[in-house]
Amino acid sequence: MAETQVKNQRVLEMYESFVKHLKNFLDEQQIDHEEYSNFVKWADRLGRSGEIPLFLDVFVETHVLEARYKDAPGTQPSLLGPYFVEGSPLLEQKPFVLPQRSDEAGDKLVFHGNVSSLDGKPLANTKVEWWQDDNDGLYSNFDSPAPEFNLRGHFYTDENGDFEVSSIVPIPYQIPTNGPTGEFVRAAGYHAYRPAHIHMMFIHEGYETLITQVFFEGDRWLETDVAKGVRSSLLTQLNQVGDHKEASLNFVLRPL
Repeated sequence: MAETQVKNQRVLEMYESFVKHLKNFLDEQQIDHEEYSNFVKWADRLGRSGEIPLFLDVFVETHVLEARYKDAPGTQPSLLGPYFVEGSPLLEQKPFVLPQRSDEAGDKLVFHGNVSSLDGKPLANTKVEWWQDDNDGLYSNFDSPAPEFNLRGHFYTDENGDFEVSSIVPIPYQIPTNGPTGEFVRAAGYHAYRPAHIHMMFIHEGYETLITQVFFEGDRWLETDVAKGVRSSLLTQLNQVGDHKEASLNFVLRPL
């Protein structure tokens, strides 16, 4: 008996739209067979290297987000990126302190935040995931010699939707360039740097999960972020306070 095929209308709609725009692109660019063959070989290398998630995170995800949320109220999302890891430790003692090595290098950071709804209601008990690079531009659990879950953790906002976290100031870093993604970066004449940023994810029942990043004013790579993930509403100032730096930003979640 022949296997029953169940049509997914959404898949069909997106594929047909993709083909329509692809034809327009091909008409515009007049790609020759050598260029097409080179692309196929590069795409094969990209897949074999395991860099498809990296390439899409850096060069595609931001356009998906902008198309969906550019006119939406609330805090703008930014890239999830390739360095998120499930299972981060729960931080319970306030003010929260991210897991760090005893000799963790970098400027000390105290970050203050608030989470609310579009109508200004404080969102107590919002789960906040936080992850960032270290002072070498490396992420734990990936390319860093740091212990697992270093500078990673999750916690919950208080009754007023507030939270305070102690960490270090992240630094700009270069995306991996020793594979097919790097080939593309060099061929396009791009640099490979991302500005310093903190990754955050906000989860609260009845609201859209917000995945975003926090950036710092004055960073040299803000306007030329290779991943184009910077949003002006996600910028904050770093201020020197005693022996550490402080920054703050408020976040507004959209209802489902």
